[in-house]
Amino acid sequence: MAEGEHPADTFAAVSTASATQDSGLSAPSLQFSAKEIDGQVYIKADALVDALGGSGYFDPDTGTYAYQGENRIAQVVKDTSPSVVAIIGKPVDSRSSKSAGNRFNLAHGTGIVIKSDGWIVTNAHVVKDMDNIVVVTYDGKQYAGHAELTDEESDLALVKIDAEDLPEAKFADHADVEVGETVVAIGTPISFALRNSVTVGVISGTDRSIHSTYRLLQTDAAINPGNSGGALVNLKGEIIGINSLKFAAVGVDNLGFAIPADTVEYVLGQYFEYGEVRRPSLGFELEESWAAIVGLPSNEPLKVTRVKDEAEQEGIKVGDELYSINDVNVNTLVDLNENLKKYAPGDTVKVMLLSEGDLVERDITLIRE
Repeated sequence: MAEGEHPADTFAAVSTASATQDSGLSAPSLQFSAKEIDGQVYIKADALVDALGGSGYFDPDTGTYAYQGENRIAQVVKDTSPSVVAIIGKPVDSRSSKSAGNRFNLAHGTGIVIKSDGWIVTNAHVVKDMDNIVVVTYDGKQYAGHAELTDEESDLALVKIDAEDLPEAKFADHADVEVGETVVAIGTPISFALRNSVTVGVISGTDRSIHSTYRLLQTDAAINPGNSGGALVNLKGEIIGINSLKFAAVGVDNLGFAIPADTVEYVLGQYFEYGEVRRPSLGFELEESWAAIVGLPSNEPLKVTRVKDEAEQEGIKVGDELYSINDVNVNTLVDLNENLKKYAPGDTVKVMLLSEGDLVERDITLIRE
């Protein structure tokens, strides 16, 4: 044991406020074993350090315990950056190059290592029109890449490189994301020379549907061209989203969007199980109400506009209005698509519809989209 250090059973007096701080950026709920002595509450010093990070030591000469907190954001970046890669290639059609003005006629973006043997997730729009894909890992190594999956509906793609022992990213277990929580974006903005750049912001919204089939996360962390496919990370070092798009216009600032981790896991799970994304469909097309289209809160149902043969056989007609699937209300097309992620083609679901003035329930066998 080094001079000035003390065994792990050292106790330190703390207040409630000091036990809940995390670099001044968030307030996690923490619980410690404690003792009350003469009206003071004491906890084990090593428990404090384990929970909040940083370091501490006990000085027996002065009878004091010194604690030094860590820069949580810097630690998250250090832990996560090795799993973030840069992607560069030549656009298939140079006339429609996203990198107009680039004398080398190259386009670039970002990706995240999801499997140590060379599987990388990125945005579909990054690689769908890209030839001669090259992936550059955090340590500067270059690998030829091939797009194995390009799923434009989710704007997700998988790139494979011939590599081993790459550091895998850690994704959040579920969509446990709160508006206002601090997040870190890591990517390759503007220039390939700026790969693994870091910006910091908060989650601005969790239920956005801007030009998307599925829900998106909104963030004010700076997202610039080339950040697409990069990581949006919480302060636990978990990937909560794949940065996908931003609004760019005069008077518009810090308005970026990311594909949530649960959608990423849904699409990748489909690919690794089936070799493709097998989305289920009700067998009829729907349209949203005017209120839903413009973003107003709405309880109005979705209206059936077109029916395929399979759905006609189950009694569905144009003009019917859909209220729910397995007792879960659906008021927007994003609601519908999020709900259908729970099912597969061939599953049977109960739908509630308004048909010719009557509320009716029908059992629908989902078909392949």
